[in-house]
Formats: sequence, structure tokens, C-alpha cells
Amino acid sequence: MLGKTYHRFDLLLLMLLSFLGLFMFVVTGFSLPLNYEHSLFRKPIIGSLFGLLCILGMIATILPKECSKIFFCKKDIAREEPISSNNASFIFGLRIVHGHHPSCENFSSHEFWIKDKSFCTGCTGLLIGALISLFGAIIYFSSNLSVPTFFIIIGLLGVALGLILPLLNLKQTILHLLINAFFIFGVFLMLIGIDSLVQSIFIDLFLISLSIFWLFTRISFSQWNHRRICHECENKCKLKVV
Repeated sequence: MLGKTYHRFDLLLLMLLSFLGLFMFVVTGFSLPLNYEHSLFRKPIIGSLFGLLCILGMIATILPKECSKIFFCKKDIAREEPISSNNASFIFGLRIVHGHHPSCENFSSHEFWIKDKSFCTGCTGLLIGALISLFGAIIYFSSNLSVPTFFIIIGLLGVALGLILPLLNLKQTILHLLINAFFIFGVFLMLIGIDSLVQSIFIDLFLISLSIFWLFTRISFSQWNHRRICHECENKCKLKVV
């Protein structure tokens, strides 16, 4: 179990490829000539694709169990506990899952409570980040706005922090939530920053493709982190992975 939990070559490869993609994006983006191309369809196409990605991401945060079945074959410990009235709500007849981690002290920073309802810190952060990014994308891609280049650097920091978050073992719930939100918002800042700088549909599409891979990497490491927490736990319970 120790080898399976800690020594995962596939996860290491995902992380290396993610940061390699981040590096390649920055090098490629800043090496292209300014105002590289002028296309009337660039902003509508990129704005629509990124907006769709944000919407799909928001759906995934409120339907985590169903969405995880699409991308992952293995079960995630964070989804093993039966859904109760505390971690799910019904809105217009649709069951919205907003809490899905085990009721364990070791997962306390992964959940927060509002009255009698529990909410997943990570999913809530991703939802907030996607929602803000969606509205920002609507404003930017439907106008002639231009943003400063340093947005790319700020966005890069957000993506990097989001990728390594499962490795940080944070205990602060609010910091956990903010980094997850900053992860998605960071992608948005990088997108509008590079779009303003080089105005290239190809570099924009490259970033959108990378963001999907980064999210896949982030989810994979998050699932690994859940198993690591259970592996290090001394308590014996039915939810523990052995």
C-alpha cells in the first residue's frame, strides 16, 4: 500500500507535464510578435469555448460523483460516504451535492459548514473561481478591452499554486478555498493576458487545452491526497483505504 500511495510514477509524470506545459506556454506566448494576428472570430470562438469550459466545470462541482465516473475508474475515498441531508440539497427537484468527504477530523479542512449543511472546500473554491471567470470572460470577449501583461504572471502563480495544493497539506479551510478559486481564475487571467498581448487564436486554444490537462492533474493529485490521508490515519473505519 505504501508504494501505491506515495510512489506513483503516473502522477509524477502528470505534474511534470503540467509544469512543462506552463513553461512552454509562457515561452511561446512571449516569443510571438505583438498583435500577432487580427481575426474577427477570435474573441467569439475563444470566449465561447472558455465559457463552456467554465459551465462544465461548475456542473462537475455540484455533481462530483457522476462526473468522476466519466474520467476515473478507481473510486475516490472522498466519495465513499453515503450522501446525507447535511451534504446535499434539492433545488428545483435536482439534488445538488455540496459536501462529499468522510466525517473525519483528518478531512476537516476539506469541508466547511453553513448552519446544518456541509460544503466541500475544494469544489466550492473551484465553483467560485469558475463563476467569476465566466462573468469576466463575458465582459472581456464581448468588448474591445485590453489588459496588462502582468495578468499572465498573476495567473501563472494561481495555476502553479492550484497544481501543488494537494502536496501542501493545508489545515486552513479558507486558504484551501481561496487557492482553488485562484486556480481557475488564474487560467482566466492568463488567457485574457496573452490574448491582449499577441491576439493569437492558436495560443489561446493551446492554453484552453492545457487548462483541461491541468484540471485533470489537479483532480488526480487530489484523489491521491485523500488516500494518503487515510493511509496515515491510525483510526480504523469502514471508509479507510487499505
